[in-house]
Amino acid sequence: MQPGSLAKIGTAAAVALLAAACNQGPNRPPALGEAYIGPATLKLRADIPLESGITATVKHGERVDIVRRRRRFYCVRTASGAEGWTDDRQLLTAADMEDLHALSVKADKMPVQGEATTFGPLHVHTLPSRQAPSFTTIQPKEKVDVLADVVVPRIDLPERPILPPPPKRAPRSVHRRAREPKYALPPPPAPPGPPSDWLELSKTDLPQPEQEPEAAPPPKPVPTDYWSLVRLSTGPAGWVLTRPLFMSIPDQVAQYAEGRRIVSYFPLATVQDEDQAKHVWLWTTVGGGSHPYDFDSFRVFIWNLRHHRYETAFIARNVQGYAPVLVHEVNYSPSGSGMGAAGKYPGFSICFDSKDGQLYRREYALIGNIVRLAGEQPCQAQPPVFEFAKSGAAPTVTGPTPAPSAAHEAESFTQHVKDRLRGLTHRWFGR
Repeated sequence: MQPGSLAKIGTAAAVALLAAACNQGPNRPPALGEAYIGPATLKLRADIPLESGITATVKHGERVDIVRRRRRFYCVRTASGAEGWTDDRQLLTAADMEDLHALSVKADKMPVQGEATTFGPLHVHTLPSRQAPSFTTIQPKEKVDVLADVVVPRIDLPERPILPPPPKRAPRSVHRRAREPKYALPPPPAPPGPPSDWLELSKTDLPQPEQEPEAAPPPKPVPTDYWSLVRLSTGPAGWVLTRPLFMSIPDQVAQYAEGRRIVSYFPLATVQDEDQAKHVWLWTTVGGGSHPYDFDSFRVFIWNLRHHRYETAFIARNVQGYAPVLVHEVNYSPSGSGMGAAGKYPGFSICFDSKDGQLYRREYALIGNIVRLAGEQPCQAQPPVFEFAKSGAAPTVTGPTPAPSAAHEAESFTQHVKDRLRGLTHRWFGR
């Protein structure tokens, strides 16, 4: 056979494989359902293996029809008619798209808690989970608005089914007639009775050892991740890991963080130092670990015109503050002499726990280089920005003791069965 004929046969075989991989051609199967592309860009392949050829490239939000399924892989058809395979983690349901749109609408009304940037590409996810699809990427040194932070347990994220489950078939009722024996069976003999001294035989002189109940092993800690809700300059909002984010506050102020994480920051006023304009800054910070509050300290930095450096004008530690922090003009009325003049001043307000266990929003006025308490009123903590239950997943954990996952519950049940069998073995066999 000539080499040219072999090449033609190989090309024809390749085309046949591509056509059979996802049932392309004039006799296309009907759609089983619909889905939407999750990542920013997704390459559809002719078959499930990654070595398969690319049939089409689709973008985030494009609607596709599902035409075939193999376990967790789906063959989808684009609007242009191209078909290819992808896995279920790259697809979103219509409800997922509605939640993502609702998140962007909600983010437009949320107060900004500071600008941040990143020194490397950072993926923006549809949900605060590493398993959620990434629909865009923040480029290095690109500025984004930080809106809120959440603490999420690092567990497998249950997802909405792409296709509805198939209807259950009704079990068939099989009626079988009982076969009558050819000959009548004799009556069974009566069971033997217990011996007359069965009570004495039941007694034992062996002392029963006192068994102390074994202490239950402590639950394994569930690792958690900090996630930030950000709004991009192009408009959409999404979730990013907090660790790669760097707040865009000047280094002359950020150097005083002392290893604590800057949760939010705001410019309160501007001071002119010769040809340079310097801001008066407010920030909130928090220590490591998981907490039921958003920050535990806040601090105001002023610019010293004499020494040309930032200094602390006000600091509050060991508080339990809740976002958002609001920056606005404050009406100040002095309560004594030397407390400044009455009037409107630049200031801010913070909601946090007081000693009586109630939440109060306290207003502070910036009078020159001095921060004064202007008043307080009751407040309520804002509802969580993200809830797993609303998105079809497990509930989120914001306290110091996360709820155990299903794997941990299964492990504790298995350990309980093992302890029960160990006790029965010791009772029966003495070991």
